[in-house]
Amino acid sequence: MDPLLERMGKIEQTRKVSKTVERIIYNLIFNYVKHMVYVMKVEKGPKFRYLFVNEMGLLYAGLSENAIGKTMDEVLPHDRYIEILKGYEDVLSTGEIITYSDHLKFPNGKMGFAESILTPVKNEKNEIKYIVAVTRDVTDLTVERNRLINAEQKYRSIVDHNLDGVFTVSLEGKILEVNPAGQKLSGYTKKQVSKRSFYDLLPEEDVQKFRELFNKTTTSGLAQESLDCRVMHSKGYFLTTQIKIVPIVINSEITGAYVMTRDISEQAENAETIKYMAFHDHLTGLYNRRALLNDLEEAIKKNKKTSGTFALLSIDLDRFKYLNDTLGHLAGDQILIQVAERLSEYSNRNVKVYRLGGDEYSILYVGDRRGATYLAQKILNLFSKSFYLNYQEYFISPSIGISMYPNDGKNAEMLIKNADEALFSVKERGKAHFQFYRTEMNSAVSHIVELETHLRKALAKKEFILYYQPQVDLASGQVNSFEALLRWNSKELGMISPNDFIPLAEDTGLIVPIGNWVIDTACKQISEWSSLGESGIKIAINISPKQFLQPKLVETIKESIEKYEIEPSLLEIEITEGAMQDTAETSPILKSLKELGVTISIDDFGTGYSSLNYIKQFPIDVLKIDQSFVRDVISNEKDAAITTTIIHLANSLGLEVVAEGIEEKEQADFLMKANCHKGQGYLYSRPISAQDVEFNLFKSNNAIVIN
Repeated sequence: MDPLLERMGKIEQTRKVSKTVERIIYNLIFNYVKHMVYVMKVEKGPKFRYLFVNEMGLLYAGLSENAIGKTMDEVLPHDRYIEILKGYEDVLSTGEIITYSDHLKFPNGKMGFAESILTPVKNEKNEIKYIVAVTRDVTDLTVERNRLINAEQKYRSIVDHNLDGVFTVSLEGKILEVNPAGQKLSGYTKKQVSKRSFYDLLPEEDVQKFRELFNKTTTSGLAQESLDCRVMHSKGYFLTTQIKIVPIVINSEITGAYVMTRDISEQAENAETIKYMAFHDHLTGLYNRRALLNDLEEAIKKNKKTSGTFALLSIDLDRFKYLNDTLGHLAGDQILIQVAERLSEYSNRNVKVYRLGGDEYSILYVGDRRGATYLAQKILNLFSKSFYLNYQEYFISPSIGISMYPNDGKNAEMLIKNADEALFSVKERGKAHFQFYRTEMNSAVSHIVELETHLRKALAKKEFILYYQPQVDLASGQVNSFEALLRWNSKELGMISPNDFIPLAEDTGLIVPIGNWVIDTACKQISEWSSLGESGIKIAINISPKQFLQPKLVETIKESIEKYEIEPSLLEIEITEGAMQDTAETSPILKSLKELGVTISIDDFGTGYSSLNYIKQFPIDVLKIDQSFVRDVISNEKDAAITTTIIHLANSLGLEVVAEGIEEKEQADFLMKANCHKGQGYLYSRPISAQDVEFNLFKSNNAIVIN
């Protein structure tokens, strides 16, 4: 082939490839680049004419493709044009790349932040002929940056205004930052001290002790403190300091530590101050556990000679851990200090207040049982007033356990133990009150521990059974539904009352696997009764609030329904009003259950968070009237009125009504006249086994007749 023709062919092929590449690049920029891209031609005026705008640019600027070829002042609103014109003029005047940020209204109508980069394109004469603008949405970055700035400022405020010296130290011991109090304490400026290791500030004999504390903090993640660590001032003299080392944790990794230093030189010079710190809590200034043990021994010796009495009050703050975790440990410390101040209001020659650690306080009261009762009541009243922290109001209640000398113990260890036993009993019974120790408390605690041990093995040992209480049609006496009630027949302990093991199962979290067993067993029973020809028999099961909020509840119910191939509506899910207080969590769960096809009922209606709104809002099928109303429906006009109102409300909303706890025929007659649909209670039947249901009911046409 002719070399010239061959060369011309290659040139043509290269031109085709170039055009293909140009089309690909154009397509990428126009359709796939998420940033807004504008190519503007610079004209006299100056004016700026759109030569190219990608799809994102058209969308965010609110332009149509007709804008291509027009100038900015022709297509943009005047205010917007004036806002961005300055950036383009700055490019022309400087000849440099210009970056600016501004607010931008996005297609969804919301305002956000945008960053634009304007790049000049020059010809061979160094004249700017075009400007390429790339604009990107930086709203999330800006919001996050502002959040970090605010967080940094809050942190800086705590550190910079702290009266104690705060040194930020790396894992190697290098000082990274120091607050003003630390500069004053050490005598070094921020610039001077930042070049040093913290070990340089310590005398040689204290280095090893500090290193051990520092390493323990950075390896265990637990704060450490020392009461007598010396720090060298820049002028060469030593200060006796109290040092607290707190780990710096970032993304679950310890990256260094805060070394907080307090100058206690003056106190250390006085031996009485050292003694004070040994017997006082460093946070609150109250007496500590060591002081309590000493004072108890002294009180026992004294009262043994005089046959006198005294009381030990063990005090614990209810839900303090939740408050501490929510607000942070610094805020929690401030609450503990305020509590100490309040308790100290009662300090006198007969009352001594101690902080044992955490949110545990003790009071030693020299006096009799009556005086201890009066003091405990005064303490409860004292906490009825709110606490204030950073202009926020918080309420805290105490639980108080009391032991008396000599009846509840003749040595310090026994008195403390029995006061704690009484405190435990208060916690078990609802908190926020006080109780004296009783000898049976030890056995009660032991019983609970033993019960929990057996409860954890009950499922594996197949010790749980379901009993069924008939729900009777009040008009016909027919039975086509039952409530399943859980029973525990322990091989070692015998039949255990639900009142004993259900709360324990709730506290330990065992209620979830036990509840799953109830769901599976109820579905299995429905299937078995259907196979006997008793189709349409519904079983209602109770779902605890804790299990109701489990993410896999609906999935668990669905699996059991499909496993036993039952009609979903034959399984009735009973939930209490208390479980529905958080509508944001409750609504999607109930919606999913309804989509599954199960029946939904509200148990103990009228005793909890009763709200007409959730009856309207949630997909409820059945209301169950609590037995507390049914019990006195004949003798109490208010109960009768409430019961009648609930029935009429349910009927008007098309809901089925079931009354619980019917024990007298007069109650049944009243409910039937009020148009209540069903009832259950000992008038008809106690909870019975599945075998008894089959023998007593299915063989008698599912009817219960009351003579």
